[in-house]
Amino acid sequence: MTHDATTDFHSPTVRQLRADLALALRAAAHHGLGEGVCNHFSVMLPGEPARYLINPRGLHWSEVGPDDIVMIDVQGQVLAGRHRVEPTALFIHGAIHRLTGHAVVMHVHAPYATALTLTADRALDPTLSQNAMRYMDRIAIDPHYNGLALDDAEGERIARTMAADQGKDVAFLANHGVIVAGATVAHAYDDLYYLERACLHQVLAQSTGRPLAPVPAEIARRVAAQVQGEREQSDLFFEALRRMLAAPATVTP
Repeated sequence: MTHDATTDFHSPTVRQLRADLALALRAAAHHGLGEGVCNHFSVMLPGEPARYLINPRGLHWSEVGPDDIVMIDVQGQVLAGRHRVEPTALFIHGAIHRLTGHAVVMHVHAPYATALTLTADRALDPTLSQNAMRYMDRIAIDPHYNGLALDDAEGERIARTMAADQGKDVAFLANHGVIVAGATVAHAYDDLYYLERACLHQVLAQSTGRPLAPVPAEIARRVAAQVQGEREQSDLFFEALRRMLAAPATVTP
């Protein structure tokens, strides 16, 4: 029996994932995490052959609806959807899904997180704010900037930063931006949102010029375990966003 990707694209499960991914993109635009029509969110689909959903090239995140989401294979070939896909998305997201096994991957150049990638430390300090503590022992740092990710080698190099240590689902990319991965769209988006909030608080605190006051690492680890142990708040936040940010009307191409 031949595999019918178009049928999968319209199945109830994939329709829901398309709706969730589109909602996360609109939420990111609403929260100021987007940049032009750049950056990408993706969701790996269950089963074989390997396929994933990703946002289209050329649309502002605020205008993305479920029908704009594209299904592609690991070679970047469009299997379903009416739009193209931006090249760096293929190399970065394909490699991360393949090498780390993360189901959801979100890559942004959010202002405050990106600002921290420009510093000597390259990343958030997870012992400062309460929001930052949820990322204790979850952050990978890619300290090398090599230009745009326009080939498999660069995408795989970035992915190996996250795959090198078990449990790393957040990556700070030097002079570039951040990647947040997760098991569900709701949980990954919640982590992305609070990551940027934590980075904002750190940048503001550093801007005062006064000494910072971190907590002991064991306290930060306890807070991280508390957050990871109860993710209902993440799901409730995502459902609130669903009520706030209705999908745009479908436009026939």
